[in-house]
Amino acid sequence: VKAILADLEAGTGSPKVTKIAGSIDLRTREEESINIQPIQAAGRLTTEARKALISYGDGYSTCDACRKPFRLDKISRPGIAEFHADLAKFVNMDQARVVPGARRGFQAVAGTLVNKGDSVVVSALAHYTEFLAVENAGGVVKEVPLDDKNIVTGEATAQKIEEVKRETGKLSVLVMIDHFDYQFANEHEISEIGKVAHQYDIPFLYNGAYTVGVRPVDGKKIGADFVVGSGHKSMASVAPSGVLAMTDEWVPKALRTTAMVGDLTKRKFGIKEVEMLGCTLMGGTLLSMMASFPAVKERVLHWDEQVKRSNYFIDRLLKIEGSRVLSEYPRKHTLTKVDTTGSFDTVAQTHKRRGFYFSDELSSRGIVGEFAGATRTWKLNTYGLSEKQIRYLAEAFTGIAEKYGIPVAP
Repeated sequence: VKAILADLEAGTGSPKVTKIAGSIDLRTREEESINIQPIQAAGRLTTEARKALISYGDGYSTCDACRKPFRLDKISRPGIAEFHADLAKFVNMDQARVVPGARRGFQAVAGTLVNKGDSVVVSALAHYTEFLAVENAGGVVKEVPLDDKNIVTGEATAQKIEEVKRETGKLSVLVMIDHFDYQFANEHEISEIGKVAHQYDIPFLYNGAYTVGVRPVDGKKIGADFVVGSGHKSMASVAPSGVLAMTDEWVPKALRTTAMVGDLTKRKFGIKEVEMLGCTLMGGTLLSMMASFPAVKERVLHWDEQVKRSNYFIDRLLKIEGSRVLSEYPRKHTLTKVDTTGSFDTVAQTHKRRGFYFSDELSSRGIVGEFAGATRTWKLNTYGLSEKQIRYLAEAFTGIAEKYGIPVAP
């Protein structure tokens, strides 16, 4: 160990270990590179989460001190019960549960509210897991169209609700809309949509997969009945992890406990919550989420700084002739969809490596995470990068453009 440390300090030698076990390679992109992969940025573990993962990685480690009533959210050592209460406060809702990813939050709500043939209003940019959650419950999705800026408005949502009512003779049973969508990361009129849903007395699910954990979220202010977040996407947690929060009004339904009794044994498990299938996150997954939580609560207070850095990079990218931003601009998020068909793709047309030349150039500069070979439309995320890293990233893109003769404005 001392020899390895000496090599690291001196900048000499080479890695002695390349495999974790068998064919599993070491993963070092976060330590060795600037990673702009669109869905990985806000899921990077904190140092504390890595320690928790090692210590609590055993499957049922969270059950060391589990006592009656034998339910995850009731365990006090480690402080899992307290963590559930803190999660609810974090998004200003009444109750919260940890779930295996945002998709399982969608599934739990859909399983509670949606019956066969029921309509659920979603965005035309809705994530596929929202579709699957509705389909799994036997429902049908009805998409709200986008305006000319690829935004879902409150007015368009109201029109869709009316359209569904005319077509089916009844109201939709749920409105489920993303605050920032996964395709463009555009900000939608989420508060207005919440008001519309309540005007029609339809429960509203706020999809915060790209917000809970990176920016402040106030569920009650938004008018949400349910708030869903992603631990592994936006809360510096091990996958799969997420959060489902709700107002007290929906607890009796969405967190109902089982009433079923065995016909032979007469067994019953009344304390277990049906939509949670009993306990949800265990071991290192949950503890990583808990260990990162103090840092997550702090970092949401600095969201504006992250967006400012994102805009700095995008501004520099737009100086490269032929580059465009397909997301709303100026940016309101660190995830952005760009179009470099008129810039970097012009080189790919004649380069022997085609679009992979761009990946090669970025990699040689210590930058990873772009879609390999993509030089037309693609996404990147600058979340978590320091000001120094952002400036380096911008200079790298400019340097590649200049190397291949793509004009760059001053």
